[in-house]
Amino acid sequence: MNRTVIVTGASKGIGAATAILFAQKGYNVVINYNESFESASLLCRSLVSNGYSVITQKANVANRLEVDLMVKETLYKFGSLDILVNNAGIAFSGLITDTDEVDFDRIIDVNLKGVYNCCKSVVPSMVSRQSGKIINISSMWGQVGASCEVAYSAAKAGVIGLTKALAKELAPSGITVNAIAPGLIETNMNSNLSIEELTDFVSTIPLGRMGSADEIAAAIEFLSSDKADYITGQVLGINGGFVI
Repeated sequence: MNRTVIVTGASKGIGAATAILFAQKGYNVVINYNESFESASLLCRSLVSNGYSVITQKANVANRLEVDLMVKETLYKFGSLDILVNNAGIAFSGLITDTDEVDFDRIIDVNLKGVYNCCKSVVPSMVSRQSGKIINISSMWGQVGASCEVAYSAAKAGVIGLTKALAKELAPSGITVNAIAPGLIETNMNSNLSIEELTDFVSTIPLGRMGSADEIAAAIEFLSSDKADYITGQVLGINGGFVI
């Protein structure tokens, strides 16, 4: 029986690249989305037309009830849930004096509480089977912090702490939990940066370029594979040498 993976925030960017790779590897793939119905549906139709086992599932990861329903639907459709990729996230840039409580709460709710919600919903099924893999997408800003991104950095740092703690908690059940901390990746999330800003940023990266969503997806797939069975509680930095 094919293994099953939920990829949150999978309608575009890193999530879409990850969903495509897992589908190509023969997994049952659940493309989670919240507002991006058209992008998620288009991706799903494209993959299904090529013979892959893929469905879409709407859920706001910050809403526990919606997450529970997504997991129940996945288990009903495919019978098992083997891998969770917590990729859904939103960005916010601004001075702390310009970041109000609503902005801060929204970033924490999606980027950190969303990871908690999804983990909490999938863990019972994984524990009952004594197997499973969880990969959480953090950020290099969760490791070192970014000026003018206090809320985002705090949320992504929280993801790293959650990953390490949950790895210890679930290890006796044969479940691994790891995080990936991407650097500057060529996705829509960086569309707010000007060409000049991107050029300046890239000039500070030792490898001299932005990363690609496919490179992050490959790392996610590796951590989900049997080759990574002895890896847990780790944070894999994929940042071109920006954070060493």
